[in-house]
Amino acid sequence: MLNTINIVIGLGAILISKLCSAALLGVEAFLVEVEVDVASGLPSFNIVGLPDTAIQESRERVRSALTNSEFRFPMQRITVNLAPADIKKEGPALDLPIAVGILAANDQLQGFSLKNCIIIGELSLNGSIRPVNGVLSIALMARKNGIDNIIVPMENAEEAGIVDGIKIYPVSNLRQVVRFLNKQININPFYVNREKLLSNIDVYSVDFADVKGQQHAKRALEVAAAGGHNVIMIGPPGSGKTMLAKRLPTILPAISLEESIEITRLYSISNFANRSSPIMTRRPFRAPHHTISDIGLIGGGTFPKPGEISLAHNGVLFLDELPEFSRSALESLRQPIENGIVTISRALRSVTYLSRFMLVAAANPCPCGFFGDPVKQCTCTSYQIQKYRAKISGPLLDRIDIQIEVPRLDYKELVKRKNDYESSGEIRKRIEKSRKIQLVRFQGKKIYNNSQMNRKDIEKYCSLSEEAWNLLNQAMEKLKLSARAYDKILKLSRTIADIDLVEEIQAVHIAEAVQYRSLDREYLI
Repeated sequence: MLNTINIVIGLGAILISKLCSAALLGVEAFLVEVEVDVASGLPSFNIVGLPDTAIQESRERVRSALTNSEFRFPMQRITVNLAPADIKKEGPALDLPIAVGILAANDQLQGFSLKNCIIIGELSLNGSIRPVNGVLSIALMARKNGIDNIIVPMENAEEAGIVDGIKIYPVSNLRQVVRFLNKQININPFYVNREKLLSNIDVYSVDFADVKGQQHAKRALEVAAAGGHNVIMIGPPGSGKTMLAKRLPTILPAISLEESIEITRLYSISNFANRSSPIMTRRPFRAPHHTISDIGLIGGGTFPKPGEISLAHNGVLFLDELPEFSRSALESLRQPIENGIVTISRALRSVTYLSRFMLVAAANPCPCGFFGDPVKQCTCTSYQIQKYRAKISGPLLDRIDIQIEVPRLDYKELVKRKNDYESSGEIRKRIEKSRKIQLVRFQGKKIYNNSQMNRKDIEKYCSLSEEAWNLLNQAMEKLKLSARAYDKILKLSRTIADIDLVEEIQAVHIAEAVQYRSLDREYLI
């Protein structure tokens, strides 16, 4: 809604304009009504309605943009109100609506071509319009509220165009906006071919065929990708743990449009969006350094922003040198891993971000890294090894389904050709078949893969043959596996059976699943 109200009081005229814009609250957007009052009195320019510093500074940007665009800046008392006034607004996206509101209140806009419209954009001093964050969230909010039109910066047009059902009008400078609203020029709505958005999926520069040897670890990551299981790899330096982790996204199922929009929203509000592409076309891979703070990992700040676990949503979070991360940071992972969301609470508000990711961790077996290595001798004492491993708590390990050892690579494997190993594309075909089986199995539930099954689901969907039951009982007794390992083995067995396209879990599936619980064995505890 854009309209001007002229009210005459006494000897002076008070001009008030109202128009719609938007601001962000976490990953969600909300409507902001920008009211501009131009009244007689000493020249002043005030903005109220809980603006942050960036919005307060917009006074200078708006003043310079108007004068440099050859518009008349009213030397009167200007008051801008951002409603609702009880919600904090942040960022420079309200520059453009404030400038348009001043022009409307100052009678420099005569006709309006849009009545049901949101206006957003940051102004530079010369009147050009810069891109802003969170445009995808704003477009989704506009559609939800029945708003048909959005005026956005030119660089944000593709991102906003992802949302169907609304008209996107891209603009590059303030003069163009005014001429458009005055019906002096026409701007064609921007159109995005949504059907082709994900057809141009980025080609990965890495492939599983690059990794020589480590067939056991490759198979474990295939099982992890098929069932959405978390993984920890333990091995000496140089054994290929990081190389394997970086190639895990290449075998994950192709990203859907819904998943892509969820990821793009998070990256857009965090200012990590790729301006050259309107949408994320590949699953994210985040690998924060072990010196990262709790806020950097989980999210937070005065104005809460997504952390690394949210930026890894629908993708992979890789934590290299896991024991080197701070204990508090690792413990804060437990709730997001379990629930797929993270809630950040502050004095004024609390926001919730999606954080459904695959956790892939890597660690050395001891501080020096060579415990159990056949070539280099370990120099650590038993106490040092125990203290090093104790940095990873039991409750966190309880949420990691697959625990594997990645030993030193034999020289004979290094000289083999790349063609001797399976490519990521071949592995992905098996994984996609397995994921389709799981989607059908859990249809109607808020479960998307085997790793999310609870105790009741395990009893219902993990039917074992008699031979498989006998082998599981023997493994529990002889290897003295923990109680928590029992459910994990059944989940893993269910995934392995799905890869083999078998409904009933067989003994061979149990045997393979047991091999993926190395940290639960007595000699490693």
